[in-house]
Amino acid sequence: TSKEKSFQYIFCAFTKPNVIQPTPVMVAELGDTVTLTCYCPDESVTRFIWFKQSFGQEPLHMASSLYVGQESYYSNNFIKDFTETERLGVRRGEYSCNLTISKTVPGDSATYFCSTTDIYEQTFGEGTVLFVKDSESNIMSVLQQPVSESVQPGGSVTLNCTIHTETCAGEHSVYWFRHGESHPGIISTHGDRSDQCEKSPEAGSPTQSCVYNLSKRNLSLSDAGTYYCAVASCGERLFGNGTKLDIQGNSQLICNPTVLSLVVSNIVLGIVTLLLVWALCKNRDSGGITLYLMYALYLMI
Repeated sequence: TSKEKSFQYIFCAFTKPNVIQPTPVMVAELGDTVTLTCYCPDESVTRFIWFKQSFGQEPLHMASSLYVGQESYYSNNFIKDFTETERLGVRRGEYSCNLTISKTVPGDSATYFCSTTDIYEQTFGEGTVLFVKDSESNIMSVLQQPVSESVQPGGSVTLNCTIHTETCAGEHSVYWFRHGESHPGIISTHGDRSDQCEKSPEAGSPTQSCVYNLSKRNLSLSDAGTYYCAVASCGERLFGNGTKLDIQGNSQLICNPTVLSLVVSNIVLGIVTLLLVWALCKNRDSGGITLYLMYALYLMI
């Protein structure tokens, strides 16, 4: 039944993976070529399988690769893109199976799951979310505020995503994700809607606005990066302009080379001072040594 299928897909998606998909999120422009990587260093694996799950839809089987050097099997839904247009391609290695998508289109935006099978079980990776930027839309626009924000470590911030769209059936699928040096990936799959969607006050206008917020607390340097709001609605997918989050404060100050040199100088000066006091106490009758140490201290200061 459909309920059993839905449960099966949910179970597979949340199975702890032995399959490694190292890139959780990828962003592409229209017409780009992207390669989704998957590998599993397990000699018992006999087959690699790729699935595509469009936002709000069930996963679809794309391709299966049984052995290195053997031709892959393609499902009917994707066989034309693999064999005729060659827009899709699978490259199999001994412990890997990469999926390449060329000439990307908005419909390529989805979550791609890599799966492996052996004699006993089938295992899924955590998936790679691919967003293909579609900057033009006649029925929807996405605005992010603020454009940039600077926050002290330990502070908090609220990012805002406003969606202006013509009324259509179904909910918005809203995704927050971050691009940065530390752990890029999906942060939230819907956000918190601050208010109900409001329709335009203009008579007869089908336009409505929805606001989603992403709250971040107890921020650290690893939270720095550019946060994007992506929206899938009415058959279209759009990106916000992004909010750049900078974490500034004492942590950055400590890493400053000038500050570090001053700290080291003070430590050295403190050690020399202690040695001088010790020498004065030990050599009260040795005026020459005392004068020498005092002269050395004077030069260091």
